Amino acid sequence: MAPRTTSRRRPTPLALAALAAATLTVPLLSSCGAVQKAVDCAKTATSVVNAVDKLQQAADNALTDPKKTQQALDNIDSNLRKLSSEANDPELSKAIDKTNTGIKNARKDIENNKAPDIQPIVDGTSQVTKICTPG
Repeated sequence: MAPRTTSRRRPTPLALAALAAATLTVPLLSSCGAVQKAVDCAKTATSVVNAVDKLQQAADNALTDPKKTQQALDNIDSNLRKLSSEANDPELSKAIDKTNTGIKNARKDIENNKAPDIQPIVDGTSQVTKICTPG
């Protein structure tokens, strides 16, 4: 049976542009604790988006090089742990949980020699990006 393929959206260019703009403009106001948290959230979300982009590239070859896909999942997981420890927003926590569930399921797919379904990870990180991007 041929590995199933899923269409992959690449929301990263627009998300990166929005996060870059937020990261560059918000530090001017960083004397406020809430604003600093927003900056930290935006920076971490940028790292997550970059890691998801690498995951999308690795997932295309997951069956031939599962280690690269596992490394990409580890990177996303690490960034989400950092963001989760700072999250005081219920919507952000929900988006992180959704992404973590996607990571867990992708790991199971890889263990079962299946192409991982990364769409839940992409969707979850897209929500994280929206929540962490001010304005």
